Amino acid sequence: MTLQKPPSRIHFAGNNRGERGLTLPVGFALALIQSTPVPNGTFFESLLRASPIAKGVLILLLVFSIYAWAIIITKWLWLRGAEAETRNFLSRFQRGGKLSDLSQAADPSSRSPLVKVFLAGYDEINNQIGEGGGRVRSVDALSRVLQSATIAEVSQMEKRLSWLATTANASPFIGLFGTVVGIIIAFNGLSTAAASSIQSVAPGISDALIATAAGIAAAVPAAIFYNHFLNRIKSLTAIMDRFSLELINLVERHYVKEEMSS
Repeated sequence: MTLQKPPSRIHFAGNNRGERGLTLPVGFALALIQSTPVPNGTFFESLLRASPIAKGVLILLLVFSIYAWAIIITKWLWLRGAEAETRNFLSRFQRGGKLSDLSQAADPSSRSPLVKVFLAGYDEINNQIGEGGGRVRSVDALSRVLQSATIAEVSQMEKRLSWLATTANASPFIGLFGTVVGIIIAFNGLSTAAASSIQSVAPGISDALIATAAGIAAAVPAAIFYNHFLNRIKSLTAIMDRFSLELINLVERHYVKEEMSS
């Protein structure tokens, strides 16, 4: 007896005349995963073919990103110089010596916030000594002056950081708006096309993906550097607070009960 192999029930689409309905989905799937060479300039051509709303979204995100990067670069350079000058001034202060000598060596135009806090406190010390017969009359007044100068310097250091926070929070939603518009255009092209194909939805999908990528590209650096700068500013603020306490202790030891030696 010869065993015969039963006919297979699995056929490739298109082998039988009654299975033509499977040809379109399989062909569509193969077209999606098949790699085809992309000509040069396709990305820029897709930008030029984008809808006016998509172009407006991209231009708005570009403005957000350019201004954010300008803030990032300038703030990075400024903080680097401020931290270096703060370390130098703090080392001179910790070596001891007269406050008058330290005041003469301090540069009022320095980028260090610590220098400006010290100069504000030293002016208050001089004013109280001149009016109080060589003694500091009120340590609380000196503490308030130092605290006020610290708040002013912190506000100066945090200047324009709010734009980085705005860019980090708003850019993804602006990109999402462009994504929604692109999907609407894609479905509109699909409804008006004579036949369902990838070419009918490609322009809208392209606009949606570009807007999404642009929103993420603008938001991520702004969020990273916002948190980075905020941590560095907190470190400088802590240094100013500790310096204010040390200066007040120094004044209480040498200028409250004793004559000013400087």
